[in-house]
Amino acid sequence: MSRTAFIFPGQGAQYCGMGKDFYENCETARKVYETAREATGLDVAKLCFEENDRLNVTEYTQIAMLVTEVAILKVLEENGVRADVCAGLSLGEYGALAAAEVMELPDLFRLIRSRGIFMQEAYPTGGAMTAVLGLDAETIRAVCESTEGIVSIANDNCPGQIVITGEEGAVLAASQKLSEAGAKRCVPLKVSGPFHSRLLAGAGEKLAAELAGVTVREPKIPYICNVQADYVRTAGPVKELLAKQVSGTVRWRETMERMLADGVDTFMEIGPGKTLAGFLRKMSREVRVVNIETVENLNAFLKTR
Repeated sequence: MSRTAFIFPGQGAQYCGMGKDFYENCETARKVYETAREATGLDVAKLCFEENDRLNVTEYTQIAMLVTEVAILKVLEENGVRADVCAGLSLGEYGALAAAEVMELPDLFRLIRSRGIFMQEAYPTGGAMTAVLGLDAETIRAVCESTEGIVSIANDNCPGQIVITGEEGAVLAASQKLSEAGAKRCVPLKVSGPFHSRLLAGAGEKLAAELAGVTVREPKIPYICNVQADYVRTAGPVKELLAKQVSGTVRWRETMERMLADGVDTFMEIGPGKTLAGFLRKMSREVRVVNIETVENLNAFLKTR
């Protein structure tokens, strides 16, 4: 029996103009942007569609990405497209929460706005992230643990691509060791902080305080959380997992392996870019991967149903 997953990309896939054709052509999408404006006080449509210096700043990137993803999601749902399971990479997990209807959208938008601010403020200078290509997680973890300073795995994205995070000096030292250990490349990322590092534990604590006042519902469909790479089927653990996610490792490779093992054969990447599709193709060439980034993508998909 065919099974479908909605998957949502994280920070780094954003670009000026993302989601604009949905906004211009779909009333349902426009309502999502209006809901976000009312909830956060930000004109998210302007942030996404007009050239500006804020789109790549974490506190603005996160709300812009999430609103774009949710706008596309709601148009998909309006057209009768449903998923059996969902997941999202880092901030993309909030897109999965929207698909699972775990929270009301205004609460979700306020939370991601706060998350972006907390992460931006937690460690504004002196942090770094680097993508390590061609080494296994065990080797990378051992090198990080043997390196002086704070450095750890941020994202286990797919076979052969793992991101490390932490203090700038420690990340650089670990990168040199990893190159000597056989890494094909170590590529510094253009980011504004050491995301998914224990250096951001304080941001997670602040987010936990915000979450305390939010109503969480039973997921309408199960989603797989980043920090455990396991299904969340009840409301109980949602808040704790989201707070931990800020400083915890994103176990994306394991998340996709779990979905594949459970028979998911169609993956729909909802939002900007094809990053998650690229990760998936390194894991399986047999599954169907569909990118829904534009109205044209949507219409092409609907013709194949």
